[in-house]
Amino acid sequence: MKIGINGTGLVQKSSIDAIREDVAAAKADGFSSYWLAEHPVGGFDALTVLAVVGQAIPDIELGTAIIPTMPRHPMVLAGQALTTQTAIGNRLTLGIGLSHETMMAQLGLSFARPIRHMMDYLSILMPLLEQGKVSYEGETLSCDAQLFRAAEQRPGVVFAALGPQALKVAGRRTDGTTLAWVGPRTIKSHIVPVISEAAAAAGRGAPRIICTLPVCVTDRPDEVRQLISRNLAMYGELPSYKAMFEREGVTAPGDLAIVGSAAQVEDGLQQLREAGVTDYAASVFATSRDEHLATREMLKQM
Repeated sequence: MKIGINGTGLVQKSSIDAIREDVAAAKADGFSSYWLAEHPVGGFDALTVLAVVGQAIPDIELGTAIIPTMPRHPMVLAGQALTTQTAIGNRLTLGIGLSHETMMAQLGLSFARPIRHMMDYLSILMPLLEQGKVSYEGETLSCDAQLFRAAEQRPGVVFAALGPQALKVAGRRTDGTTLAWVGPRTIKSHIVPVISEAAAAAGRGAPRIICTLPVCVTDRPDEVRQLISRNLAMYGELPSYKAMFEREGVTAPGDLAIVGSAAQVEDGLQQLREAGVTDYAASVFATSRDEHLATREMLKQM
């Protein structure tokens, strides 16, 4: 299992300089990847940031986790992803997802037929990334286009999938999935079997399973878990995540966090590895500089 860093905690700063410093630190510490979220109404474009940062910092995978698809036509996203891929030298993994109905409502967008939307979306996006052209008329999206120049190497593409239908789409059509707020029991019993079976049936290789959960090496685990649950309570109320909480047998975000002594955190990461996670994108949730340094040091040893 590869270890990377998820920079979501910095997104609200809307600072390219802050992200650049964080990516540079991740590379210096030997982490394999760096992931950046894009909030649909945040006004901080993840691909643009990665294109800028990636030109300054080489030799680390850069990825989005995630870009919501409903606000952005797949032709537009393909063009931006390919431009970013060219700018940073074939190191991009494009993580996409449906986001959430409440967030799309803020944009005045319908969340109707989300699986049909994603099937149509990938039917346009993947040919554009792979062959540089597409002619497709779907039920929710259509596109007839040819790019000026096809990509020498397409970006990796992963779809944030949680339910069975979405996981089957991810397995059949993409390189894997990127997960948030999903614990090891659910990954092992639900995520990995469904997506792997779909990928095998489509003749694709074993899918990437990228997982993000909060992590903290601390001698105050109960306090840190309570703080995570209080600060990030909204995630436990979103229907798609709530279903994963129920599968895992937990009730609050803090219950899923990997928190405790260095040995306990190592055990938590080992559970993810054994569940089938290929990439852990650490979201460090520290309440002090000592906790931050201890957590980073422990992750560097994995």
